[in-house]
Formats: sequence, C-alpha cells, structure tokens
Amino acid sequence: MKHIAIISDTHGLLREQVMGELAAADCSIHAGDIDTPDVVHAMEQLGETYIVRGNNDKDWAVDLPKSIIVEIEGVNFFVVHNKKDVPKNLTNIDVVIYGHSHKYSAQEIDGVLFLNPGSCGKQRFGLDLTMCRMTVDAGQYQFEKQDIIRTRYKNESYSK
Repeated sequence: MKHIAIISDTHGLLREQVMGELAAADCSIHAGDIDTPDVVHAMEQLGETYIVRGNNDKDWAVDLPKSIIVEIEGVNFFVVHNKKDVPKNLTNIDVVIYGHSHKYSAQEIDGVLFLNPGSCGKQRFGLDLTMCRMTVDAGQYQFEKQDIIRTRYKNESYSK
C-alpha cells in the first residue's frame, strides 16, 4: 500500500500545508506548471516524485517530460498537464492525472478516472486551492480531495 500526494499548478509556491501533505505521503505526483526548479528540488528531497512539465514551465524545465506513464501498486497512471493532450488511443490506464485549469475535477470516463487535483499554489481566478491524497493497493485506489483554501466546495472522496 502506498499513499500518494497529487498536486498541480503550484506556480512557484509550495505552501506549508502542501509540504506537510507531501512529507506524509510515500510518493508524490505533480501535474505541471511548477514555475521554478526550487519546487522540484523540495519535492525530490521528500522522496519518490513524478513530475511533468506544464505550459508555464520554461527553459529550466526542458528536461522534464510532457507526460509520463507510471505504475504504483498495480494502478497505472498517465500524468500530463493539459487534459487536451491525453492521447485518444490510451490503453491500460486506470487514472489520468492532469492540471492546467486550476479547478478540481474527478470524473470516470470509460472506466478511467480523470483527476485534476486543482491548484495549490498561488490563488487565481477566484478558485479554491486544492490537492488530492490517494491510497493505492493491489490495483485498487481511493482518493480524497484536500482543501487548502476553500471558497465554496466541500471535500469529496471516492473508492474503486
């Protein structure tokens, strides 16, 4: 069993609460728009980390992949910054993690969970600041939305 912290769109800011969630997790996933290498270094110091480049990640991030496929405890993840960049012919994927919109979203499409943890960095567009915690074990997962700064939504959780 592994606990995963899932974040996106930090835009150069790792808040104290987010750092606490990252430190408590067995591994972390960042779906892009990191903005500074300091965020990458801070996350890597905490342990196993999977990071993709977002549209605001410039020259310093050229070596970061635009997308990755990773298997954790029997759950196959596809991680990309923009949902529009998810290939139509994607197979053998259980969870798609993406960001870009800064807005939390979780929906199942054709048996695949599409999960946007929202933004947990600089608050923009009047949206809540959110992230997700996920537990994976033997091909099964549970996730929970975590509010960092809440303006209107309640926490949600889901199991499969």
